[in-house]
Amino acid sequence: MIRNVVLVHGGFVDGSGWQAVYDLLVADGFRVSVVQNPTLSLAGDVATTRQVVDGLDGPCVLVGHSYGGVVISEAGTHPNVAALAYIAAFAPDKGESVNTLIADPQPGAPVPPILPPVNGFLFLDRDKFAASFAGDLPADQAAFMADSQVPWGVDALGGAVTEPAWRGKPSWYLVATDDRMIPPPAQHAMAQRAGATVAETPGSHSVYLSQPAAVADLIRQAAA
Repeated sequence: MIRNVVLVHGGFVDGSGWQAVYDLLVADGFRVSVVQNPTLSLAGDVATTRQVVDGLDGPCVLVGHSYGGVVISEAGTHPNVAALAYIAAFAPDKGESVNTLIADPQPGAPVPPILPPVNGFLFLDRDKFAASFAGDLPADQAAFMADSQVPWGVDALGGAVTEPAWRGKPSWYLVATDDRMIPPPAQHAMAQRAGATVAETPGSHSVYLSQPAAVADLIRQAAA
């Protein structure tokens, strides 16, 4: 049983969204670290994540939500990483980035309401944030998330994975079946390609907030 868990957030949000998952895992005796990525560049976020993993006293499960899946795919080659867990996340192969993975959406798939970049940073349209990112959260919570967005660097979206960790390490994947940011069929396709053990749960892209028990269960499976 692995006792260390490292949680990596995605774009537009910060690590505080992991608190409900954190609380469940800590209550189970896990030692949980939350990475606060600056989301300026993939290289920077990988370095930040590896710094956290460096400080552990043993192997860990490295967990990524959304863009955090790109980060863990690159950072997960660290020798302290024993398993990967993707939570409604991108799972890129060598040479792929968020940009390449979203470049050719399937007909009829929902398109995230990403506004044109300003000074190298992206935001989601505040008025459309709830429907796209947080459709199963209380309206006031979704509004707070929309108004407290972390600017997402264009360079982070363009950062390509050099050696995907899932090629050499076991991985798990939680598909959020109501996701309107990363379509569920795309999640399934990436999980299958990575050879991941797949679970499904009803949930928006904010599944780690709305369904923390399902997320914690998947991480427990990876830790076992």
